[in-house]
Amino acid sequence: MNSLARHALHRPAPPVLLDLCPTPDDLRGDVIAGLSSDPKTLPSKYFYDARGSQLFEEITRQPEYDLTRTEIALLQASMRDIREAVGAEAHVVEYGSGSGRKTQLLLGGLDSAVAYTPVEISREMLLESTQRLAYAFPEVQMLPVCADFTRPVPIPPPLQPAARRLAFFPGSTLGNFDEAASVELLAAMRETIGDDGRALIGIDLLKDVAEMEAAYNDAAGVTAAFTLNLLARINREAGADFDRRRFAHRAVFSPERSRIETSIVSRCAQVVHVAGQAFHLDAGEPIHVEISHKYTDAHFDALAAAAGLRVAHRWNAPADRFGLRLLEPA
Repeated sequence: MNSLARHALHRPAPPVLLDLCPTPDDLRGDVIAGLSSDPKTLPSKYFYDARGSQLFEEITRQPEYDLTRTEIALLQASMRDIREAVGAEAHVVEYGSGSGRKTQLLLGGLDSAVAYTPVEISREMLLESTQRLAYAFPEVQMLPVCADFTRPVPIPPPLQPAARRLAFFPGSTLGNFDEAASVELLAAMRETIGDDGRALIGIDLLKDVAEMEAAYNDAAGVTAAFTLNLLARINREAGADFDRRRFAHRAVFSPERSRIETSIVSRCAQVVHVAGQAFHLDAGEPIHVEISHKYTDAHFDALAAAAGLRVAHRWNAPADRFGLRLLEPA
């Protein structure tokens, strides 16, 4: 048998996509509802079209934004402990999988993972990262789902039964949800993993205010471009007429709520249209688009407990800059 034939025998089967991605009608309805509220809002889940996903990857490489680099280093340093705590033959279910950089470390470090289900709203990034992981881990069945993970998502069963499920939610994405939604999402994870599963969660920890604000206002303006790209997507997919030159990115820390609050601010009094509906904005009026909570242990433990989970293991980066928490059913 020649080398080409041998390679073909070990080539992984192409991942079969379960496509539950929101439609333009979903986006249009969400945008109209958000702009009709007081204060005005836009859903951050729509940041991640193809361009938005590319810009977010650029954000993670900016000098002010060390969250991703810190989490990757912590994941590498803690992998042996994570492997022992999770056990063999897990089915990994990742929420908001993105580029899959952290996933590669996790799948490579676990003991004989049998399947991987990324749940990601950006179809292009999902297919690209899953295909790359399929070649890196041909023994792991790839079961990607294109969906909004903030809603109930069916998890495809693997061909090889798994010993348990491991929910993976890195990047402090949990911090993008308010208290009630965070508990609801953790409770959904609790249901997904069952009575013997685990959940590995990344949380950004409270630190110097100037440092936290700088991470969301990088000097190169990549985060601003990422935020304002949302308007370009809404124009394209929801029949809107936002002029991005008339809006600015703003991200500030709220000490009362222990979170970064990101808005798109109208630079002038103006009227924008979405699917034929008109919305007036005053000069300086914000459209709220994202929150990013910064946690203490007491805060996070309370969220987990409210969802029927408890912290089984804690790993922190140097100077407590970032944390990984392994949860199990309470």
